[in-house]
Amino acid sequence: MKKTSWTSKLTSTIATGAAALMLFAGFASAHVSVSPSVAQTSAWQTYTIKIPSEKELPTTKITMKVPEGVAFKQYQPLAGWKITTEKNDSNEVTSITWEIDGDNEGILAGQFQQFNFVAQNPKAEAEVAWDAFQYYSDGSIVEWTGQPSDSNPHSITTISEDPAATGNAAAGGDHHSAGTASEGHDATGTEAGTDDNAATDGSKANDDTTLGDALNDTVTGEPNNTDTDPGTLKLQQATLIVSILALILSFLGIALATRRKKR
Repeated sequence: MKKTSWTSKLTSTIATGAAALMLFAGFASAHVSVSPSVAQTSAWQTYTIKIPSEKELPTTKITMKVPEGVAFKQYQPLAGWKITTEKNDSNEVTSITWEIDGDNEGILAGQFQQFNFVAQNPKAEAEVAWDAFQYYSDGSIVEWTGQPSDSNPHSITTISEDPAATGNAAAGGDHHSAGTASEGHDATGTEAGTDDNAATDGSKANDDTTLGDALNDTVTGEPNNTDTDPGTLKLQQATLIVSILALILSFLGIALATRRKKR
């Protein structure tokens, strides 16, 4: 009886620990994020905000605050979502909201959604924080406004004169993960605002061209749910490793309990 009781407790403890590890892994990857994480100063940037649903309830609305110094320009319309913006007295967009529309049920459990928009980055190097508010169907709100070490951190984009030197290995690749340094766009983004006297008519023409280039990189039709942000990929890999370890521990616990029971 003692052996049975001991093995039962051991099995229960290991199973609980494994479940906790898997639960942690699930939550670790479920953050609202904005990519790219590193972008070029003054560039007209195509950004993507990714919203996972981490509850067993659908996400019905998301509001994102536009960081100070970032000039929001345009958003990509998406079927099933009503998109609205708020502006200040200077007619600058301060926040954007995506809300379910029509028969759309929202972002269901186990799913995520991406929304694309275009903004012009600050002229000076900075770290801009994207505060976001995630609304669920039961009326609860998750505020993604904390520091990186907090449980609900806001996403941060480092605005740099040299994104590659800042550490973004994908700066020359996909425009949705690090589009500021892709061929052609880096130069046009710089033309859009590095000159302090960029208020001339000629400079405005360059701005329009650069905006067009940015919009050409925006996904059309259904949203692109390909996750290419290097930081997110690393987090997913870590999550997978933790899940595998939890599964191995569970099997070891069952094997040990079975062996002791036979004795």
